[in-house]
Amino acid sequence: MSKEEKKAQRGQNKGRRFGKVRDEFDHCWKIANGAVCEHGTECRFNHDIPSYLAAKPRDIRLPQATEISANSPFIPETLPDTLSDASICPVFAELGECRYGFKCRFLGTHARTNQDGALSLVTDEVRMANAAVSAKEVNFVGSEAQKLLRSKKYQFPIADAYMKEQKFAEDAPKKSEKASTTIPEPEQLEMELEPSSAPASNNADANEISVDNSGSVSEKVMQRTGDLSSQADTPDVPVRFSEKKRLNWAGKTYLAPLTTVGNLPFRRLCVTYGADITCGEMGLATSFLSGSKEEWSLVRRHPSESIFGVQVAGNKPNTLVPTAEVIAKEIGSNVDFVDLNCGCPIDLVFKSGSGSALLDAAGKLGRIVVGMNKALGEIPVTVKLRTGVKEGRNTVHKLMPRLSTEFGASCLTLHGRTRQQRYTKLADWDYIKQCVEAVRSKEAEEDLAPVPIFGGGDCFSSQDYWSCVEQSGVDGVMVARGALIKPWIFTEIKEHREWDISSRERLDLIRKYTEYGLSHFGTDTAGVNATRRYLCESLSFQYRYTPIGLLERLPGRINDRAPAFRGRDDLETLLASDDSRDWVKISEMFLGPAPEAWSFTPKHKSNSYESQG
Repeated sequence: MSKEEKKAQRGQNKGRRFGKVRDEFDHCWKIANGAVCEHGTECRFNHDIPSYLAAKPRDIRLPQATEISANSPFIPETLPDTLSDASICPVFAELGECRYGFKCRFLGTHARTNQDGALSLVTDEVRMANAAVSAKEVNFVGSEAQKLLRSKKYQFPIADAYMKEQKFAEDAPKKSEKASTTIPEPEQLEMELEPSSAPASNNADANEISVDNSGSVSEKVMQRTGDLSSQADTPDVPVRFSEKKRLNWAGKTYLAPLTTVGNLPFRRLCVTYGADITCGEMGLATSFLSGSKEEWSLVRRHPSESIFGVQVAGNKPNTLVPTAEVIAKEIGSNVDFVDLNCGCPIDLVFKSGSGSALLDAAGKLGRIVVGMNKALGEIPVTVKLRTGVKEGRNTVHKLMPRLSTEFGASCLTLHGRTRQQRYTKLADWDYIKQCVEAVRSKEAEEDLAPVPIFGGGDCFSSQDYWSCVEQSGVDGVMVARGALIKPWIFTEIKEHREWDISSRERLDLIRKYTEYGLSHFGTDTAGVNATRRYLCESLSFQYRYTPIGLLERLPGRINDRAPAFRGRDDLETLLASDDSRDWVKISEMFLGPAPEAWSFTPKHKSNSYESQG
């Protein structure tokens, strides 16, 4: 085969499509929830509850992990005749009511037969009261705000004022060049840029403007404040960097933001096993500003996430600063930090000037971070980075001290590979140490309090974690692939041990993920199969785990690829299968048979076909 043909046979399945699987009998949501439909007989959905229940698929039973055999065929052949008697609706169990009503695939949990023989929905007042505090997801952006964003009518006073300041600063040197052929003194230029409406007392906090040998103007934000000179139309007094929330993250475990697989159910699972800091999936600033319903769903937060952030990616101040402002306005009370992605290596993101492309645009990156700081008020801005763009050319040691001391980043996270490396070769922890020392030296020179610095790359065990912290001087390690393959890694880190987890314990973890997925995606037919899809996505990483009890040396390494092996029981062997059809079988243990029209296409082509091992 030619080189191109070989390349086409490996890598990713880029045309994956996962359509929603709905009930064949489309029932009205209002009627399904026991409410009155305002459209009446003109409603395009069916209102006949008995007919819907007759056509609806059978209730699902969510068994405990202990009920599943460790040996094939795993699922007991005899199940209760009335599945509803043994079922539990995760939504009802958590919230005291099920928003899916008669559409719920666990209907027997929250439906009772009245004296007249009709079914009615029930609620649990005690659970509802408790759920209002501890269980309900937050960060729902209202339809009105999304409508204003889509129609370009949303107001951004802070971002608009900031962009005016930027335009003013850019135009000032051009005016000066026309007025005189000589380069003005910095003090003279600073006075020229000072707005006449700004009070004299603000001069100390204004931007310091310097002129390089070419006559171009560069900005340096003094003493890590995110404040530019005051403008008359600025709505509020800007928050200084010193007034922002301090991030005391030393010793805390950090789950990296993970596209597709880092959804709310997975983050919630990792919190169960010890993750302290979580961050939503990367969202694009342009999609946030266009009012994308899908993009705004990425910012949802479960109450169990004690420290939660939102990650955004973009390439310009005029999109990222307004995005930061709308986040602060709409969900700011439930966001602990906003992370700027400067590390994404994906071609689509990089070629647009976003992600790791910002590593080579320090000036623009500085304006972005300063503007986001201003728009977010007291919410801190953190930055995720890679060591550089091209392999063999590490450059971020020059950028990180500026982000910390000049631009106002409250936390820095460094993945120990360049953009070109992606995930090939081992992470360069020696270079991470060099970057930490550069930042700490600059902070000491400026007499500034240190910001948290997290490293990342190849952390797959408690031993990896603590040796990286000790050798590099980071405050912690952001865990990404290690958490995807073994979500219990946070327990190992906190307890300073390597956990020889059993197949039964791993199955219990999968059940928890299923329960969390149903709570988030829904217990109707569409929600059940959305949960099935993301469970299979998770299993596409978890199958790579090799049980410690089978290893010849400890601890295991993330890049090790064990040969085909037989587990200590049939269940352990099944969990190690690289055949995507086996992942669907595992999902059927908890979610019932997959619909005939549904299929799972793995992201990686190597898992698309039957295992040949």
